[in-house]
Formats: sequence, C-alpha cells, structure tokens
Amino acid sequence: MRRAALTQDAASAKHERHIAKMSKPMRRTVVLVSTLVSTLVLSEVGCSLPRVYRQQADSVAYDIITKKQAKSLGRTEPFTIEPPAETLRRRLLLDQNLPFAGKASLGTREVEPVKQWPDDGYLKAGGDSEDVLAASYATGQSLRIALVDALQIAAHESRDYQTRKEQVFQSALQLDLERNAFRRIWSGALKGLYQAQLEQEVVVDKKGNTDLQTVSDLEYGGTTGLSQRFKNGLTFTGLIGLDLVSLLTQDKLFSRGVYADASISVPLLRGAGEFVVTEPLTQAERNVVYALYQFEQFKHEFAVQVATDYLGVLRQKDQVQNQEKNYQSLITSTRRARRLADAGRLSEIQVDQSRQSELSARNRWVAAVEGYQRRLDAYKLTLGLPADADIELDPAELDSLASRARRILPSEEERGGDGPAPPADEPITLLPPGQGVSGLYELREADAIPLALEHRLDLRVALGRVYDAERGVAVAADRLRADLTLLGSGSIGQRRNLSSVAQADANLRPEEGSYSTLLTLDLPLERTAERNGYRMSLIALEQAVRGLQQLEDEIKLAVRNRLSELLEARETIQIQAMAVTVAQRRVNSTNLFLEAGRAEIRDVLEAQDSLVTAQNALTAALVNYRVGELAVQRDLGLLNVDERGLWREYVPENRTD
Repeated sequence: MRRAALTQDAASAKHERHIAKMSKPMRRTVVLVSTLVSTLVLSEVGCSLPRVYRQQADSVAYDIITKKQAKSLGRTEPFTIEPPAETLRRRLLLDQNLPFAGKASLGTREVEPVKQWPDDGYLKAGGDSEDVLAASYATGQSLRIALVDALQIAAHESRDYQTRKEQVFQSALQLDLERNAFRRIWSGALKGLYQAQLEQEVVVDKKGNTDLQTVSDLEYGGTTGLSQRFKNGLTFTGLIGLDLVSLLTQDKLFSRGVYADASISVPLLRGAGEFVVTEPLTQAERNVVYALYQFEQFKHEFAVQVATDYLGVLRQKDQVQNQEKNYQSLITSTRRARRLADAGRLSEIQVDQSRQSELSARNRWVAAVEGYQRRLDAYKLTLGLPADADIELDPAELDSLASRARRILPSEEERGGDGPAPPADEPITLLPPGQGVSGLYELREADAIPLALEHRLDLRVALGRVYDAERGVAVAADRLRADLTLLGSGSIGQRRNLSSVAQADANLRPEEGSYSTLLTLDLPLERTAERNGYRMSLIALEQAVRGLQQLEDEIKLAVRNRLSELLEARETIQIQAMAVTVAQRRVNSTNLFLEAGRAEIRDVLEAQDSLVTAQNALTAALVNYRVGELAVQRDLGLLNVDERGLWREYVPENRTD
C-alpha cells in the first residue's frame, strides 16, 4: 500500500481542473457564487458601510420628524441634530486664549479619532453656523450680547437644547424600528466549504485492493429568505436555497440541490387583530408626537428662562451702578460733614455716622460688583459658553423696559404727589389693586384659563397618556384569552451535502413536496402574570387620569399666579416710580437743609439710602413685569419660538399697544 498526501496548492490546482471539467451551466453557477462572495468582501472593505447606514438613518428620522411636525403642530421648521461646523464657544476659547482641557473642549470635530474609527465623514461634517455669531463677535473684542442674540446663541450653543433635540430624533428612530417589524425583510447567505480528509482508505481496483488517499470535496451554496409580519398577526416566512456539492477525488461526482421552504403562523384568539398586533407601532407613532410637543414646550420655557436670566443680570448690574452712585454720594457727604465739623457747625458724632454709612456703602458696592460677576458667569453657562469668556450684556435692554411700560407708569403729577391734601379726618377709601390702565397681557382670568387649556402642549401629552393607558388595558385584557394558533408549512426540493453527492440533481417539484397544517390551543388555565398585568394596567389608567387632573390644576394655578404677579408688578412699578421721585426730592432738600444748618447728617444719609432702595425696587419691578408678560404667554402656551430660538409674542384679541 502506498501513502499519498496532497498539499494545499496541489488541492487547489486539482479543484481548478475539476471546475474546468464541469458542465457549462455548473461552471456559471460556481463563478456566480464566487463573484457574489468576492463582491461582498470588496464592498465591506472598499466602502464605508457605517457612513451609508448613518445617512440612511438620518434620512428616515428627519422625514418622520418633518411629517409629524406638519401633522401635530400644523407647520414645519428646519430640524437637525448635526453639531454646527463652527461654535461660538470654540471661537471664544481660541480667540480669547482661554484655557481648556483638551481637543474635545473645542467640539466633536476636533477629537482625534481612534485607529478603528469607522466613519470619517462624520468628523468632517457639520451643520451651518448661525448668522448671529458673525454679527455678535469679532476676533479680539469683548462680546456684547443683546437679548435677541442671547436667544439665538442659547438655541445654537446650549448643551441642554441639543440634548432635547436628540430625544426627538431618537423617538423617530424608535418609530422606524417599530415600522420595520411590518416590512418585508429579505435575507441572504452564501457558503463555501473546501475540506480534505487525509489518508482515507479507498478501493483502487476491481480486485478490491485499497490504498490511502486524500479525499477532498467542495461545497457551495446560497439561500435567499423573505419574512413579513402583517398587521392582522399573520407571519409568513419563506426561503429558497441552492446547494452545489462536488467530490474532487475518486469518481469526481457532482450534484445540485434546490429546495424551498415556507411557513405561516396565524393567531386566532390571543394576540390576534390589528389593534393588539400594532400596539407597539401605535405607541411609537404617538411617542414621536409627544417628543415634538415636549420639545416645543421646552423651547417656550427655555426662551423665557434665557430672557429672565438676561434681565436678572442687567438688574444686578443696575444695582451695581446704583450702589456705586450711592457710595460716591456718601463719600461726598462725609467730606462735607468733615468740613462742617472743622468749622464747628457739626458734631464729631455726625461725622462718624457719615463715615460709618460710607463704609457700609462700600461693602454693599463690593458685594454688588462681585454678585454681578457671579451671576454673569452663571448666565454664560446657560448660553453654553465658557464661564471665563469676556462677555457683556447690552444695558440698552434694561432701558427699553421703561419704554415698554410707559402706558402703566404714573404721570409726572402723580409721581410728585402735588396738589392740595384732603383733611386728615376725612374718611379714607382704599383703592383695590389693579385700578387704572392695565398692561397688554393682564388678561381676565375667565379668558386666560380656557386659552391655556386649549394651547398647552404638555396638557395634550397628558391627555394622550390617558388614551395610551386605555389601550394598555385593552391589550392587557387580550393576554387573558386562550392561545389558538394556526400553523402551516411546506417544503419542496432536496438539499445536498457530501453524503448525498452521488444523487441526481434535485428539482423543485411541488407534487413531491411535503406539507403540514397544525392547529394549537393553549387554554387559559394559568394566567397569574397576565392577571396581575391586567390589574396593574387599570392602576396605570387611574394614575394617568390623576396625572392629567394634577397638571390641569397646576396650569390653572400657574395662570392665576402669573396674572396676580403681573398685577402686583404693575402696582409696584407705579409705587416705586413715585418713591424714586420723592426720594430724589428728599435727597436734594436735605442737602440744602444741611448746608443751611437746618438738618442733621442722619437725615441726608437716610434720604440717600431711601433713594437707592427706591431705584433698585423700580428696576426690579420693571424686570418682574416684563418677565411676567413672558411667563403669562408661556403658561398660556401662546409664545411661539422658532428653530433659531427667537420668539413671536402673542397679541391678545381686541387689545393693542
């Protein structure tokens, strides 16, 4: 007996000779399978599949969002989660030479990719920068931000704002995944196997002599499958396959197998019907709408918060200026008191009083300066900018508040309180709050609350949650039913492998196939988990109803509070405007009386403190009134905010400025 062992190269050469001896159709089949395998490998290496899939996901999600915007909001607006190509934060860090921890501080596009990074196009891409960046900032200068700039910068730079947009995008992707469950799903697989069995004993002649040879074979194959789930619950699965088996040694046999399988499953009781089957899809559709509502609600709240904090910083700066003027006035008063004391016209006690007031004024001024800087730094974070960036807010925004409130400011005569006073013993009649000219947004409660209940988007979400819970009860009740399922399957053709290489080629002959039908019934004898789930679904419904009621009452309370705060702020504006006039007149008169020796330094100090207090209170009232106007519109759900962060205010019917 002799031994023979084929090397891999020899086996490959023998395989090529065997293919050459095949019939023309079989050679074409083998070449086709080889080409498909090669194409698959080359496509994996030659193109960026992650980039293609990312672009597909973006296209699907943005299309869903656009359609849901039109349907749920009645309008569409640009929406993207792509980080901008340029950010104001990055420009400030670089242009103002601010310290930063690493490249990630400048943005994702600056991050050094790992060696295995799969999607180069992602790091190179980026959305367009907002025009506000170029308009607001020039290299080497301090950044002065107007309120309209702050709104746009916050929408462009805020990390929280970006996260909220990504939540909408994620809900759209989840909807696409649920839709995919009802699409036709194609699958395909290719296989190629070469194997060699060394030193296998085989018969070499008619006398029965044997020898040890290498037995090698080649198996090719491929399958294509189709599956689909229908909204009535029916599930179909089909597959067609091809096997090519070739023995490369001995008799060099070849055989082809062709086969097809199909099966269906139809639930007839539990889990049957479009309502139950499509519940995950229905919920995913509604979740996208909820996400859009919540994002719109967030935009309203965020814009009002940005404006509130902006005016709060300016109010703090105004206090700094008032405290600075007060400090300077008290320095002047101390100097005057010193001169009068040296002339023997004031006592040293009054000089010390003035000096103590001066020191207290300095303390308040220093506290105001540092408080302003801390509040400004915190506001930078709200905008998504570095806390150490050189930024200032436009004080003209504060000056415009008095102009906006001119219709509710008292007249000059009312401020001065001039005119004859009534007798002291004349009966006093107190005017109730809210008398006089009201502001544009001081609506009647009976009008405001219905507006809020109609337009608040979070209330729409709460109403939707009740309906969701109702559907959940129905689905949970369906799980209590018996399982009755109809199953069907069929198979035609034959497979081929090494053990069946000697058989003739297979063909698809329906009359030779095998078919089966099965009806299964699972009686609802054990439904403990389902029973508890049904009871919990009823509890969830009750919780959803209570949540709706709670939100509705909170909305009513918020509207009442906002209107009350707006009225109070108007009264405070009128009171403090008169208080500033009186305090200024008091400061002037006490200074004259002090020079004439008819007043003490205490009177001057008290008048000066009263003036600062009245000025700060007037500024606070003006800010509070403006914030109240925005808060009323927000709580009514009537403050429209676009994709750039800019608002369009509501104009009440039958009311004009």
